[in-house]
Amino acid sequence: MTAHDLLHALEHALKETLWAIPFLFLAYLLMEFIEHKASQKMEGSLRKIGKAGPAIGSALGVIPQCGFSASASNLYTAGLITEGTLISVFLATSDEAIPILISNSGARGDIWLLLLCKLGIGIISGFIVDFIYKHLKIQKVAIDICEDCGCEKEEGILKPALKHTLKIIIFIFIVNIVIELAMGLLGEQRLSAMLLSGNLAQPFITALFGLIPNCAVSAALTQLYAAGAISFGSCVAGLCSGAGVGLAVLFKANKCKKENIRIILLLYGISSIFGFILMLFGL
Repeated sequence: MTAHDLLHALEHALKETLWAIPFLFLAYLLMEFIEHKASQKMEGSLRKIGKAGPAIGSALGVIPQCGFSASASNLYTAGLITEGTLISVFLATSDEAIPILISNSGARGDIWLLLLCKLGIGIISGFIVDFIYKHLKIQKVAIDICEDCGCEKEEGILKPALKHTLKIIIFIFIVNIVIELAMGLLGEQRLSAMLLSGNLAQPFITALFGLIPNCAVSAALTQLYAAGAISFGSCVAGLCSGAGVGLAVLFKANKCKKENIRIILLLYGISSIFGFILMLFGL
């Protein structure tokens, strides 16, 4: 590990962390506003959006960025969106994949197919999850984001929102540095071998890699697809399970580990299955 490698990892970690700041701040500002200023009627209206949440979440998630997934994790933790909506955001989230495909002349034609696949998978899966949870009467237990932090004693909404954003951003930055260094040590050739190039089990492996909470993973998977090392279905599987920093924020903000593990299992299962189906159809 050279000084140049370390500097490169720090640069990428800082870039990804900075991308997430406005999304996180707006999410915390909204939650603080609802908690301190808004009426119960407004909160109830926000919860009702949950009926169309998977469609809205997928549409927002498919926009190339990796910060919205972090906001969705916080909104879910506060009980303002459903688990189906959160899953749809995670599945549809697009980040480094689009710029990489644009920069590769041989893969540019796959951009719209990739986005449509992720959008469709997010919408379908989100509605199914909400439908099943409704009939099984599985409900999210909302968690007060100010619990045990002292923010509830402060006046206003700006200072608490800034405080929460700063705490999460520091956490994300540390996680990003660790993952960037690990990805640098692996290298593209070793990663390609680990992903079982040409094997039908590949979507299940790429979906596992996609769960690593860092945009560098999606960049690596997209580059491997552009180079022909993995199939389109395997690329979709890895990019669907790759929720950017959303999973890291979820585990930091949501104290219910059972819910977090259930979300990861759903994310992995859905991504793997759809990726496998696409691979069976020759994609």
